[in-house]
This record gives sequence, structure tokens and C-alpha cells, in this order.
Amino acid sequence: MTTQSAEKYRLDGNTLPEGFRLPQSDSGDEDEFFVNIGPQHPSTHGVLRVVARLSGETVVEVVPHLGYIHRGIEKMAENQTYIQNIHLTDRLDYLSAFSNNLCFCLAVEKAMDIGVPERGEYLRVMICELQRIQSHLLWWGVMGMDLGGFTPFLYGFREREMITDIFEEICGARLTMNFFRPGGSSFDAPDTFLPRVKNVIKVMHKALAEYNTLLSDNIIFQERTRGVGILSREAALAYGCSGAVLRASGVSYDVRKDDPYSIYDQFDFAIPTSTEGDCLARYQLKMEEMAQSLRILEQAVEKFPKGPYRSQPKATYKPPKGSYYSQVETPRGLLGTYIVSEGGPKPYRVKYRSPNFSNLSALNHAAQGLKVADLVTIMSSMDIVIPDMDK
Repeated sequence: MTTQSAEKYRLDGNTLPEGFRLPQSDSGDEDEFFVNIGPQHPSTHGVLRVVARLSGETVVEVVPHLGYIHRGIEKMAENQTYIQNIHLTDRLDYLSAFSNNLCFCLAVEKAMDIGVPERGEYLRVMICELQRIQSHLLWWGVMGMDLGGFTPFLYGFREREMITDIFEEICGARLTMNFFRPGGSSFDAPDTFLPRVKNVIKVMHKALAEYNTLLSDNIIFQERTRGVGILSREAALAYGCSGAVLRASGVSYDVRKDDPYSIYDQFDFAIPTSTEGDCLARYQLKMEEMAQSLRILEQAVEKFPKGPYRSQPKATYKPPKGSYYSQVETPRGLLGTYIVSEGGPKPYRVKYRSPNFSNLSALNHAAQGLKVADLVTIMSSMDIVIPDMDK
């Protein structure tokens, strides 16, 4: 950016983004400039502003700017009862609403020593794994579209709709879904639940093979993702990444295996990992994660027990004075819930540890030196959902 263009940037009513510096050049003729990606919604999977400092089409620096979808959920939590707070959790990452519900319930259950019947535990695992597949199907379709192919978006929603219909039947919602409660869930599974899950398993095995033919094996897709946006093991750990972003960089960590909750320790499934750390590795891991979720569902369908779905609910929930923490593996990584209680019906403080916030923080590291088109690919491979980090 020349001195003249920098001055024009200010005169036009724009201010240089925080953290940026004007490029210095002895010749006074530098071609660096700034481009806003967002904050319009269709650009970045949520209301996010990413300011890219470019030299031609080469990315010099990337700074995400949050705050465009801030709703004060953590502050609102202080004025809601524990049961009322559950409905706020599905507004965090709307594509993993059930996992968010579960994480909050686990903290309350730990605080009050509340048990969950076996049927209730099976319901939790099955619904969370169905949502993992549902979430990944949206990511898969959108990633194909971000790279220029609209067809994957249509294919992904074809199977995704089957799972969404199951969720609509059990809780009445299709996006911000609210179902789990301390001790189990708000309702039992309907009689149609198991047959519909079995059908999803049958259809998805064939669909995954079709997805690989359509997109995974496409040479253009591979060229756009292989070796792009590499995140080393050390960098992924330093930025606090989790989920497929971390596992693609060689760290085999999954809360379901390494800090088991619910009854995940009773199921046989693998945690896919890679050492490549690029966009293609992140893509391949998430595709394999869908296959592993189907593996869990197959086991759960065969052993789904009868009996109560929830332990006896309480009139009010008043955890003993103290602090409590729980964590789950959402479709995007580790979500943590930290609750501080003073012994009353409302929490003194609630804090959420967002997987998306940490994963997004690694964007600048992964994108530097690449092209603008690669920046879009990297963001898509990270599967970022903005409201989860902008609480």
C-alpha cells in the first residue's frame, strides 16, 4: 500500500484494523493492501469479519474480528435457572445443539450427583452421534461449494434431511434443538426411533462411498487441498486446537476416548488421525469420523435397552456451593462448561470453552504465504461455526 493509498484508506472513513501496521518500503511503492472478507453471512459460515492483508493475491496476514453475532449468553446465564440455561446452549454452536445440551447437563449432574438410567445414556450417545453425522454432512456440502462445486451441497442435504426429521420428531425442532435434561432427557424415544436410525445407517454407508466418488477422489479437489494450510503438531497444540483440526496434525485426542463421558467407553470405535496437517487431512478425518459414528450407532441399535429414560427430576436444581467442569467432544472438538454455584437456583457464573474459537486462532498461522483462494479452503476445512466463539 502506498502512502497515498493509506491516506485514502483513512479519508474514506476506514481505520486500519487493530493489530495491523502499514507496510514500509524504501521505494514507497508497495503493493500490499487490505481486503475485508465478511461480515456478510454467506461469506464465512456466520457473521465474522476476516481482514486479510494481501500482497497481490498472496496472504501476508489474517486477523479475524469477532462481535457481529454477540448475544451475551454467558451473562444471560446468571439470570436463568439451571433448566432454563439448557436452551441457551443450543444457540452456541447450532450444529451441535445436543452435545452442547449434554455438556451443561453433565456439569449439573456432577455437581448434584445425579445418575442417568441406561436407556437414557444410550439415547444420549445415539442422538449425539446422529448429530455428528448431520453436522459433518453440512460441512461436507459447504466445503464442496466453497471450492466451486454446488453439487455436493445438494447431495449432503439429501441424507442430512433424514437425520433432521428424526430430531424434529423427538424434540420438535430442526436447528436449535433442546432435548437433554439432568438425569436423562425431556422425553423418551418414540417407537419409530430405532427403525429410522437403522435406515439412516443403511443409507449412509452407500452415501459415503458416493461422496468419495463425487468429491474426495476428484483430482481438482485434491489439488486444492493437498499441502494447503499445513498446521504442525506443535502449532496445533500451541493454539489449543481440538477435533479434526488437532487430530489431522498428529495428536490423537478425543474426549470420548481420552476422558470418557456417558457410556462411550462401552463402544468399540476408532479415532482417525493423520500427520499431514493440511486441508486434505482434515477433510479425510471428518469423512472417516462419519463412518466411525455409524459404527457406534450400529452397536447401540443392537443393545438399545428398555426401561426408564430419565431419573426422577427435581422441582429445582441447586448445586452445592463450588465450581464444576464438564467437557464433551462436539463435531468440531472439545467443548467445556464451567459453572460456579453459590448454592442457589441460578448459577453465579457460567463459562464455555469453545472449540471454534481456538481452531480459528490458528487461521493466520495456516494461511500466511498462500493465496486468497487457499484462505477460503482453510477456513472451510476447519469447519468453523461463528456463534460458538462469539458468546
